[in-house]
Amino acid sequence: MTAPQIAMHRLQEAVRLHRLGNSQRRIAEKLAMGRTTLRRYLAALDAAHLLDGCVEVLPDLPALRDAVALGVVRREPAQKTSRVEAWRKKIEALHKDGAGPTAIHDFLRVNVADYTGSLSAVKRFCRQLKKGEGPKATDIAIPVVTQPGNVAQVDFCLGGKRYDPVQKALRKTWIFIMTLGHSRRTYAEFVFDQSAATWQRLHVNAFLYFGGVPEVVVPDNLKSAVIRHSFGAGDDVELNRSYMEVARFFGFQIDPTPVRSPEKKGKLERDAQYIKNNFLATLPEVDVVECQKLLLQWLAAVADRRCHGTTRRMPIEVFDTEERACLMPLPRNRWNPIVWKRAKVHRDTHLQIDNALYSVPWRNVGDLLWVRCSKSEIEIFANDAVLWRHRRGMPGSRTTVEEHLREGRRDLRERSRETWERRAKAIGPEVAALVDRIFGGDDVLLRIRPVQQIVKLLEGFPPERAERAARRAMYYDNLEYRSIKNILTKALDLQPLEYEEAPRRWSKGALYSRCPDNSLFPQPLE
Repeated sequence: MTAPQIAMHRLQEAVRLHRLGNSQRRIAEKLAMGRTTLRRYLAALDAAHLLDGCVEVLPDLPALRDAVALGVVRREPAQKTSRVEAWRKKIEALHKDGAGPTAIHDFLRVNVADYTGSLSAVKRFCRQLKKGEGPKATDIAIPVVTQPGNVAQVDFCLGGKRYDPVQKALRKTWIFIMTLGHSRRTYAEFVFDQSAATWQRLHVNAFLYFGGVPEVVVPDNLKSAVIRHSFGAGDDVELNRSYMEVARFFGFQIDPTPVRSPEKKGKLERDAQYIKNNFLATLPEVDVVECQKLLLQWLAAVADRRCHGTTRRMPIEVFDTEERACLMPLPRNRWNPIVWKRAKVHRDTHLQIDNALYSVPWRNVGDLLWVRCSKSEIEIFANDAVLWRHRRGMPGSRTTVEEHLREGRRDLRERSRETWERRAKAIGPEVAALVDRIFGGDDVLLRIRPVQQIVKLLEGFPPERAERAARRAMYYDNLEYRSIKNILTKALDLQPLEYEEAPRRWSKGALYSRCPDNSLFPQPLE
């Protein structure tokens, strides 16, 4: 029989009290034990000749355990068989696949017609299964001893709603935390977002605060740090390209925390709880600027000078004496923030970065391109090669390179009347007169598109032919693009006009009116 679940040191104390002459009632009161239970144990010890003797020499714990195992009969439970024993195989299979008691109970309840078990019974059954399996390798925690200057852990925790003096409203905040693994010294800062640019800036501020850079930074799996997680030893990790720029500049390596394993950065998780329970619990409702000042004061006066529960030393003392000298030095050059973004090229041959538009060659319309953004420059990449570089524009601006627009259509973006009148005048006076006549044909409608088509058509021909074509179109009042193109295609501009020796101005309504002899003859305008 399995010995009852009782601590042997309590039985050892019961033997001592008995040898001192205490009654069973008194012993039961002191040990907080029922008298019936005590009587059963004392009888087993008496049968093993362990109850009597001198007070100075008490029986050891193994002897007491053996005596109890032999002399105390454990009461059998009223029900030995589990209520879900009939479905053991199915429960064991689901438990092996990783399903929890609630999931197993719901599955059996829905899919097994004769299932009559309860959730409590499934929980007890799974508890016994797990106990029989014993601890797994993943259940064993291995404490890691961090060398000075080797590792820093970073993450965010919620900071509550704080007043933003810029937007003049309460906004949700996070607290960025970086904890050095050896000394446990911490840097923290309030922020309103977790963007890639903010993530970089916070790292730089932390390195400046510590006066150096750790060799390895352990971030959580947020998008500003890790694009694709690693789920196994053979899986690849895809880091955020913006974060890689920071790592290359400062010289540290990135070691992302495994998925759903916060214990792998337990030093930071403990600091996050410490900040919540100590600093945030006593922080008054003030704006975020004042909150940051109070946070830095609290770090210096409280967090850095507490006796750490693990090291039993002050973090600032360990940092100054052991870790500061082991950090990598800060670069001499100033960090220029670099952010990588993905942007799609729209139909207008432009992509949008931070509410500003930048042109790319028209052949890349519809492509999703990588863009490397700095404070002064925009670099657009296609197939891992630089496609074009632009200077940074202000939000709402448009930066366009003429050669990026498709030939034959790049000029159509000019919508002013003066531009096309100037281009028509550059061809010749007849073309200028033709354009002026088209524009003046309607007092309300701006006929910019017909003018664009006609001017671009005439610019493709020698000026002499363009002039004669414009003269012929005005002579016959054929001012449409199709008519002018037909004149040039059929070389009608090379033929003399019938009344070219005495040009007259004709009205559109009387252009083909008949003479008294019933012959067609253009009528002069009165």
